[in-house]
Amino acid sequence: MTTSEGKVQREPSRHFWERDYSKQLPEGRDLAALRGGLSREAGAAPAMWPHYTRLQSDGWVTRDLRAEHAALALFAVHQQSQSRLMHQPNIGLGLAVAKLRVSGKFTADAVDKRFGAAATATSFTEVVAHLRGLVSQLRTLSPAQALDYTLLFRDLRDWQDQDRVHAVRRRWGAQYFTFREKTQTPAATSPGSTNT
Repeated sequence: MTTSEGKVQREPSRHFWERDYSKQLPEGRDLAALRGGLSREAGAAPAMWPHYTRLQSDGWVTRDLRAEHAALALFAVHQQSQSRLMHQPNIGLGLAVAKLRVSGKFTADAVDKRFGAAATATSFTEVVAHLRGLVSQLRTLSPAQALDYTLLFRDLRDWQDQDRVHAVRRRWGAQYFTFREKTQTPAATSPGSTNT
């Protein structure tokens, strides 16, 4: 790929979660290395270096690297001890959490509060902490609810940009609430109904 300045850039390779796992799921030792990065700064966990696609030779921590680091660690938490891949394209965070809400495993109020806390987080560290809790809940479902980690990576990258964070929040909310509306029974949404 060539930039507007005429410099040649290497195309990033596929993310760890996008690799071909049709014959074998990710290795436990790789997942353990990625989980080890949860409480560390992006780029600071040497065991994660082989799994980054956004690591730069100058060592700068970019938005892309910070987002990839968080997505890798969250994916590793989600994938641990699962018998199928927890990355599934086109399942955005709002949709995955909406499915958690209707599962009945947790109260709707509890899921609403946790999702709301993630969506209104004011820092990158805070949103990642809330996402860790949501991912832990997604994995408790039977079968565990998968998530599109490429979309999550993009959302986390955009979360760090004041001009884009609002679009991420709107997207999560739209996925969450439009799924809820689709799954409500007509009696629950009819005028005069006591269900709110």
